[in-house]
Amino acid sequence: MGKDCPGREANLARCNCSYEPCSRKGICCECIAYHKRLGELPACYFSEAAERTYDRSIAAFVKENS
Repeated sequence: MGKDCPGREANLARCNCSYEPCSRKGICCECIAYHKRLGELPACYFSEAAERTYDRSIAAFVKENS
């Protein structure tokens, strides 16, 4: 799928990931699978400020949202 994702352009408009060399940006299914494999959540679960710390851990998500 990758770059041929039919929703990629629409996804990019909503994507708050600030990690520029990310090859999964706008390809949500690949992004979610990648972060799940690492025990993390993708950038879209975090506020802009929290996302920029690159701490995508579940603990960081809970801390921000409690």
